Amino acid sequence: MTRDEAIQRIQTTCQTISLEMMKIHPATRALGDEAVQAVILKAAHQLTVELEIIKKQVIRLQHRDDSTEL
Repeated sequence: MTRDEAIQRIQTTCQTISLEMMKIHPATRALGDEAVQAVILKAAHQLTVELEIIKKQVIRLQHRDDSTEL
């Protein structure tokens, strides 16, 4: 796997995870237990933050100039 292929795979996977994460919020409302809802929403938020870190790092790597010329 090349670097570009790895970047593309990570980006595609992050997009898939993001789309699946969006399904958690509406489903959580239907649980009917505020304490459980709060824990789930907090955990979902933390997962989203971590996913954004991955996405930003890949974007940073993608735009980095690998040339050695000054």
